[in-house]
Amino acid sequence: MSLRLFRATNFSSVLQPGEMRVARHPGWLIVVVSAWIGLVCNVALWRAVLDADRASMLQALVLGALIAGCAGALLSVLGWRRTVRASASVLLLLAAAAATSIWVHDLPIDHALLRHARWVFPGWPSLFGWRVPVMLAVLGLAPVLWVWSSRLRRLTGPDQLGANLAGCSTSLALAGAAAAALLSGVV
Repeated sequence: MSLRLFRATNFSSVLQPGEMRVARHPGWLIVVVSAWIGLVCNVALWRAVLDADRASMLQALVLGALIAGCAGALLSVLGWRRTVRASASVLLLLAAAAATSIWVHDLPIDHALLRHARWVFPGWPSLFGWRVPVMLAVLGLAPVLWVWSSRLRRLTGPDQLGANLAGCSTSLALAGAAAAALLSGVV
């Protein structure tokens, strides 16, 4: 009876099969992933929170805004329907690995961080302890599972290009403002 009523009302949908009405705009995925990378994977912020130092907390928040802006710009460039989930997953896993390595090896967050060869991945011996797998699962695996399970709205080509350009320009503006604040010594 319900199927007959459904056909009798001439109900039609603009959604493709398998899509839901509550599907998110792809821009929201980019915002959430870049905020996760900039704030949750920000070791300087968590160290400042644990030390309860307001000056270093503000500097860590600005550093997080810089990181989130750069991640958002990169994800906006790669934010097409077929590439946004894979690129978000790679960025999340790299950010989780870098944050875990910085935390486990107690590396300083300064200009000399890039000189350390071991900062990209925690190292194989540390995977046998409990800290590294738990941190990688919380910082990397959980958001990757959310990225792949979330439903995204399909946009037409021109709409997707406009959203990508708007997201990239907004992210670059955020990263530029954060970089200017860090370089000028305001923070």
